[in-house]
Amino acid sequence: MNLNLDKNLIFPNLEFEKKEDVLNFMSGKLLEYKYVKPGYQKAIIDRENIYPTGLPSLGVNIAIPHADNDLVNKTTIAIGILKKAAKFCSMENIEKELDVQIVMMLAIKEPHGQIEMLQKVVSIIQNDKLTKKITEMTDKDKVLSVLEPYLN
Repeated sequence: MNLNLDKNLIFPNLEFEKKEDVLNFMSGKLLEYKYVKPGYQKAIIDRENIYPTGLPSLGVNIAIPHADNDLVNKTTIAIGILKKAAKFCSMENIEKELDVQIVMMLAIKEPHGQIEMLQKVVSIIQNDKLTKKITEMTDKDKVLSVLEPYLN
């Protein structure tokens, strides 16, 4: 899978209180930069409400929202780092809310590419020092350089 990491899709210091606002902002940027098709934004919100994407972590909780590959033009990941956590429901238990500070929005073009990308994201989630370090970063280039080895 060919992943294009774009500095324009890294958003440190986001200030959103509600997950819907985070999801709308990030999916809007994916649309603006033509990585996704119209309809992706609605699909992200709809899917999140049915199949939550919050993942608990030893360090910082992460959400990995995504939508169907037919709404994607080009494979990439948008990364949002929240100043204050937003509530996302847990993927493991939809009744449980998690305070999420990192949102990794997947836009995967390849039909079976989500599994491969999720494996890479799990390697980030399992590294509590890395996730804490990411939440302290404010420079897009530094975030990119820290995450690139894990995602490519």
